[in-house]
Amino acid sequence: MRAAVLQLSAQGMSSTKLYNYIRIANKQGVKVLLLGEYILNPFFKELQTLSVSMIKEQAQHQIKVLKELASSYKITIIAPLVIVKKGKIYKTIAKFAPNSSSYYQQQLLINYPHWNEEKFFANEQKKIELPLIFKIDGFKFAVMSGFEIHFDEMFNNLSSKNIDCILLPSVSTFDSYERWKALVLSRAFTHNCYILRANRIGEYADANKNWSFYGDSLLASPNGELLEHLGNKEELMIVDMNHSEIIRARKSWGFKDTISKRELF
Repeated sequence: MRAAVLQLSAQGMSSTKLYNYIRIANKQGVKVLLLGEYILNPFFKELQTLSVSMIKEQAQHQIKVLKELASSYKITIIAPLVIVKKGKIYKTIAKFAPNSSSYYQQQLLINYPHWNEEKFFANEQKKIELPLIFKIDGFKFAVMSGFEIHFDEMFNNLSSKNIDCILLPSVSTFDSYERWKALVLSRAFTHNCYILRANRIGEYADANKNWSFYGDSLLASPNGELLEHLGNKEELMIVDMNHSEIIRARKSWGFKDTISKRELF
């Protein structure tokens, strides 16, 4: 399975870079393209200053563009989007396939005093459900937000779904570089699946903080190894994932078999 991460800063209403990079990805045989958080929309702190009508207009434009790109280039695009429904603002991750579109409403949102998405967005608070799951050419993907990977509850039902790769758009900042890398590699190892993470780049400054988004988009192996990663510049990372590597890792470590024996009691 050939996939790609497009590591960018916020693009606003401009679609030029998306067109150019998707053309390149298409020529290289990429089936799935992953974008980081707050690339198609302004960063959260900026978003708080915008009107609902402006956020809605921007989302409608981006949805139209991404549907056209997915259809024209026969590629599936995973894109975090802030959308508006009935006057309420929701944080979602959209999947634009060549012939269809679907949306995953983020279930767990950041809720810290300096960055409170949970309070701002209208996402429903309810019992944790499975994240978005889909297949391409027999390769099974799951999609969750960067913040959601911290929670064991997000993984409780995934082991029975035999996920090959978790697609993880994120918006990591401050001094979290090493912590994030350790977290992603650990989750990939304990669940014996690939994790493809897309983190945005760029900066946002307010009166109190300088928010520096450092990139480091990466691919973790089913053995918890760092296979590919980017620096802190704009870049397209194309990766290949092999289903046989997943099977070998699961047989070698036997985590799922160990648990399944206990389920008999």
